[in-house]
Amino acid sequence: MLKKLSLTVGVIIATGAVSALMATPLPPGPSVVPIDGGVSLLVAACAGYGAKKIYDARKNKSDK
Repeated sequence: MLKKLSLTVGVIIATGAVSALMATPLPPGPSVVPIDGGVSLLVAACAGYGAKKIYDARKNKSDK
């Protein structure tokens, strides 16, 4: 009985969440997701990490 009740409640909650998400309109503007500071910081961090890995690999290669 508890299994059927929890399944029923779960289906009702999932249906309500889906219908609420479908009902919200998209905000006006040229882009829904702004790509500015976060992505550029991520790219800079990846470039720095890659440069450090290359530096360490060359340093270990010249030490041997």
